[in-house]
Amino acid sequence: MHFFPFLLGNKIYRIEGMKLQNKFLLVATFMGLISVANSSLYSQEFSNETGFALGVSSYMGDANKSRFFYNPGLAGGMVFRYNFSFHWALKANLLAGQVYGDTRDSDNAFPTSEQIDFKRSFAEVGTHIEWNFLPYSNKYRYLGTRSYTPYLFVGAGLTYAPKERNFVDLHIPFGIGMKFKLKNRFNIALEYSLRKLFIDDFDVTHATQGWSLNQPYGIGSSLLKNQDWYSITMLCLTWDFGLRDDPCHGN
Repeated sequence: MHFFPFLLGNKIYRIEGMKLQNKFLLVATFMGLISVANSSLYSQEFSNETGFALGVSSYMGDANKSRFFYNPGLAGGMVFRYNFSFHWALKANLLAGQVYGDTRDSDNAFPTSEQIDFKRSFAEVGTHIEWNFLPYSNKYRYLGTRSYTPYLFVGAGLTYAPKERNFVDLHIPFGIGMKFKLKNRFNIALEYSLRKLFIDDFDVTHATQGWSLNQPYGIGSSLLKNQDWYSITMLCLTWDFGLRDDPCHGN
């Protein structure tokens, strides 16, 4: 008789323990399924994009000081982007375009009163770091993602422009854009950017011993003075590829 309550109590404790173990196992299984589902969900995010760009390019320099879309020429090329996260991306461009300039359209008064016009084709390669204002994705709405975002970018590149007088120079690109996620892995973006050059003869296409747009006032150029610029406005269409393995890339 003395053992009966003890055995009964033991049996009750074992039953309660089994219930707790079952509950723990159920919760652990549920959490595991969620973890697997999350891992599978994240693995569907694509880290890479590639595609093409088409737009216009425009010159800014001694023959055009202030007009942003002066005499636009056709521009286009290839684009590759690697997305580090919802906010950060690395983009590489291989682009070509044309620029035009004419001192008769300029408000500048040049010392010799001579007039010069030029036309130049160029090619460039560059790398940009992009920052998205909003977490950019068409999935994971619980993380506050958006299928659209404005973005800023800055980078470095190299410009080559063949002519009688060839041009090769480094440039610093910076700009702003707007991108949208479309269905079937497609993205579309519209962006405007400026390229700052470091020498002053982008607008000099012929070998000359006389007056030219290279230091037209006879004043040597410096880092912040007299360098030429050009801008590119382009529409980019890219396609997502490359499944991401890291389930924590969005955090």
